[in-house]
Amino acid sequence: MGDLLLVRHGETEWSRSGQHTSFTDLPLTDNGELQAKSLAPFFSRRTFCLALTSPLGRAVRTAELAGIGGAVTSPDLHEWDYGGYEGITTVEIHRDRPTWDLWTDGVPPGADGHPGESPEEIGRRADRVLSRVDAALADCGGDAVLVAHGHFLRVLTARRLGLPPGQGRLFQLATGTYSRLSTEHGWPVIAEWNVRP
Repeated sequence: MGDLLLVRHGETEWSRSGQHTSFTDLPLTDNGELQAKSLAPFFSRRTFCLALTSPLGRAVRTAELAGIGGAVTSPDLHEWDYGGYEGITTVEIHRDRPTWDLWTDGVPPGADGHPGESPEEIGRRADRVLSRVDAALADCGGDAVLVAHGHFLRVLTARRLGLPPGQGRLFQLATGTYSRLSTEHGWPVIAEWNVRP
């Protein structure tokens, strides 16, 4: 079976400032575009049986600039819905909730009353994506690639390794990087992590 490659989109203004960014569809910064382009040589050497991207522009643009052709958008690859914490930094949240932790507490509803997502809800989306990846990898001789968002990909990695969604906290992931999940003796492993060419 091939490898599962994960790409976090390039830098945006909010990823640079640490603001939680889910549905706010910010473009890549100039630096984010350069980060995405720097991935192209790595991806030019690989064959994909499945290429998926989040529907948000920052992920779609990263896939294009990285040379990941034919990527199909999947709503399951959307970033964590931060609800009332959209656009707010963790430092700002801690002023009112000093012990708040995204990975255990989730997020409150937004101003429109729409609830944010819990770690378990993100885990269910990640599991759906992994089922789709496994089906594709079983049918081809290439790899699968997912272009998405930091917190979502961290949860997906935890689920791939058989861990609860909240253990995504263990996998720091920078913008404009790729990671490679593989297998060793039949077990899922991290082969490369948070690589910036």
